[in-house]
Amino acid sequence: MVSDFNPILGEIAGSDWICPQPMKWNALYQMLPDTKRVGHASEPPAPLILAAWWEASDEAKKNRFLEHLKWAEDHGCMAEVLSFLRGLRHEDWYSG
Repeated sequence: MVSDFNPILGEIAGSDWICPQPMKWNALYQMLPDTKRVGHASEPPAPLILAAWWEASDEAKKNRFLEHLKWAEDHGCMAEVLSFLRGLRHEDWYSG
């Protein structure tokens, strides 16, 4: 899945991207359609922010973010998500 979005994200965020900073990542997550609660979790899984930010590895953050992009693609809102991501400043991205 990483290779599908790698060129696009490299263009938007630079070569060392991992995910948007927590507030921006949460804003992106709120844009995703058809999210739902499943027990104590959500589908797709929530961003790794708040306490999870400090416990998750960079690889886990990147994979979760890519999962959100795949959700956007599968649910027909990728153009909106890419527009949002293109509007982020360099400092809005976490690069590890």
